[in-house]
This record gives sequence, structure tokens and C-alpha cells, in this order.
Amino acid sequence: MIRLFKHYISYNVVLLSLIDLMLLSLAGEAAWRLRVAQIGISAGQFSDRVLEIGGFAGVIWLAMIAVGTYGPEALRSMRFATARLLVAVSLGVLAISLMNFFLPGSALWRSVLLYAMGIAIAFLIANRILGSRMLGVEAFRRTILVLGAGPRAERLERLSRRPDSGFAVGAFVAMGESEPTIDTAVPRESISDLGRFVERVGATEVVLALQERRNSLPLKDLLRVKTKGVMVSDFSSFLERELGRVDLDTLNPSWLIFSDGFSSGRRLSSIGKRLFDILVSLVILIVGLPLVAIFAILVKLESKGPAFFRQTRVGLYGQEFTLVKLRSMRTDAEADGARWADKDDPRITRVGRLIRTVRIDELPQVWSVLKGEMSFVGPRPEVPAFVVDLEKELPFYAERHMVKPGITGWAQINYPYGASVEDSRQKLEYDLYYAKNYTPFLDIIILLQTARVIIWPEGAR
Repeated sequence: MIRLFKHYISYNVVLLSLIDLMLLSLAGEAAWRLRVAQIGISAGQFSDRVLEIGGFAGVIWLAMIAVGTYGPEALRSMRFATARLLVAVSLGVLAISLMNFFLPGSALWRSVLLYAMGIAIAFLIANRILGSRMLGVEAFRRTILVLGAGPRAERLERLSRRPDSGFAVGAFVAMGESEPTIDTAVPRESISDLGRFVERVGATEVVLALQERRNSLPLKDLLRVKTKGVMVSDFSSFLERELGRVDLDTLNPSWLIFSDGFSSGRRLSSIGKRLFDILVSLVILIVGLPLVAIFAILVKLESKGPAFFRQTRVGLYGQEFTLVKLRSMRTDAEADGARWADKDDPRITRVGRLIRTVRIDELPQVWSVLKGEMSFVGPRPEVPAFVVDLEKELPFYAERHMVKPGITGWAQINYPYGASVEDSRQKLEYDLYYAKNYTPFLDIIILLQTARVIIWPEGAR
């Protein structure tokens, strides 16, 4: 894994994305040369159009990130990857065309764009076919050595078998647990030198997966392994890095206290985030006002009652505020109290189902962003009654209120709509990861990938 601004990205994703960026640049240059050859003029120097070629490659590349081209499903399914690539390139070309309309001469000619679009799709699909056939998934996986043979080690074994896993287990070492569950584990007593054993396995990381570490850690061996350049990780940190979430099953207060995260040096980033929220919310409110007005009228025409729905939510530091959304349910939907929306919830109106699917009901929340009660990116603000119950059921739930709630967030793009305590537990793990590892870079990733959630709204209710 590569750590960029406190966020971990797998080597195969970084390598694939860099190759894609290079291929997109080549596609833009090839399309230019093909077009000028057809009309019989000189291609000129590459330096004369480096901004246009770079702009083409950059916009398409950002669109690919936004629609989930580098997600787990796209990396293991050629059919899935092709669909996402087609959507990404189409959206990117549309964005470039709009740029060229408002800023003439800032992008490639429209005739060149058509060629570039076809060549780019061919290059990108060929890259994935060749990569999967020549290298395969295993070529990008690193090998780890697991100290432990109990339930935690068994969990790592299951994770390693996932198609999108970035690691393979070279060996398990039984450290004297009373009930080992890994039959193939090597007894610690049979290993005379753990450092040499790590070298024989070819491991680049040692993961401590012990249920109980007291008097069972080979500290001298681990120190020798560490000084040889092999990473040594505890179980919770390893899962955080691999899964992009904080694992509540193994979490303890001391790990949160002593691990990297919750940095006070993000004050400048918070100022920049607030300026971004103000500027973008003003633009969205101005541009989106006609759209909100149209759907507000449709809501009123379909059912009696107000067009807008107001509800108290819990925000930063547990303070309550009023959230405004377009009403998508019947007016008596919460006559018996607030409750989560179920799949095919009968309380949702026909217009409401449409605006929930395309997320238009969320647009009025931008007013809360402008006022500073919310941000564009952050944990989902919950109803006070839910918060009281969840704080009793879930450990560390109150810690998610240490950051401002958002319209979109790390949990929202990684986990579908939550409608139970268990769903809230899963989303809390992502929320804690965001609160712990917040940087503007992570916000940019979330904002880009929100497009994927809107285009493929499998989690909307």
C-alpha cells in the first residue's frame, strides 16, 4: 500500500492509474495526428498542444476516478470495468466540450475529440486485458507473515482470498494460543530464527494477529525483523489500512490514543474546507434553485402538505440543527416517531422515489452548508433519537461528532444506505476512519466518487 496524505492506496491501483494517464495522453496525441493527416496540415510540435493534451487526459482520468473505475469490482470484472470506462470517457468528453464552449480554444478540436474518445476507450480496455492476462492479480500482491493462528489469523486468511485483496499470506506462525484455528500454522518452537524465516517466506510485512499478546511477543526477533526493513504492524492498524475503515471488533481506546491521526495540524485545511463550502454552496444554490423549485411544485401536486421536510439532526460536537430536504414521503410518515427508511418503503411517494434515486432531495441541504452547520463532506447527520440509542449500542459512536456532518462522506460512498444498528456499526467504522485520517486529499476523493453513487444509486432509499 502507498500512503498519500494519510490515505492508503494499493500499488496496483496507483500503477494502473498512472498507466491509464499515460495512455490517455497518447490517445489525445494520436487523435491529433490522425486528424491533421486527414486534412493535410502539419502536426506541429507536441509542446504547442501539451496543455490541450494534458487537459484531455486529466479530465478523463478524473472522470474515471469519479465513476469507480478503480474500485474492487472494476478491477476484478472485465465486463464491469468496460461499462465504467465507457461512462467515464463519455462524461469526460462532455465536460471537455462544455469547457471548450465557455472557453474557446482551451481544448482539442471537436473533430479530434471524437477520435480521441474512440482511441482512449480502445487503449484503456486493452490495458486491462493485457494486465490481467500477462500479470494477473497475484503480481500486485505483497506477501505477509502472520503471527498467530487463532480467530484473528483466520480472518486475515479470509481477507487474503478476496479477489481485490492486496496481500497474500506466506505463512502463519502459531504462538502458543490455546485454540489455534489455522491447521497449516507453523509452531513457533520449530522456528529457530524468525528473521531468517521471514526471509525464506519472502514476506515484506509481519502482522501481529494474537488474541492475547502478554508474554507471547518475540520482541527481540521482531526488533531484528524491523531493523532489516520489514514492516511490523498490529492487527487493528493493518485492517484500517487494508479495509479503509476502523475495525470496531478489535478497537480499544489506547490504540486510538497512540496511533497516528486526529492531527491538530489540520486547522489550515479546515479553513480551506470552509471557504470551499461557502463558494460551492453559493454556486449550487444559484444554479440549482430552478431545479429545486420545479420538484417542489411536483411534490406539492402529488400530495398535500409542505414541499420541504424539516427535521432536527445532530451536528458538530453534538449540537442540534434543523435540516431541510425536499419532502419525499407522505406527511404522516413519522406520525409514530422517526424510523429508518426500508427497502421499497410504502411511505415514499412516486416523486419522492425519483428525487431520492437521483439525490435531488438533498439539494436544500446546501443551505445548511452555507450556514456552517454542515459541510459537503463528513459523516451523515442523524436524528437525536437514533443518536441516543446508537451511543448505547455502539462504542466510540460519539467520536463521529468531532467532525462536521456532511452531505456526502466516506461511509456514504463505501457502504449502502443503513437501516439498522448493524448497518450503523459498519458506517461508524468508515466515519471513524474519516475523522481520524481527514485531509483535503481524502475530501477530493470522496467528492469525485460521489458521482459514482449518483450514477449508480444502488444504496438510495
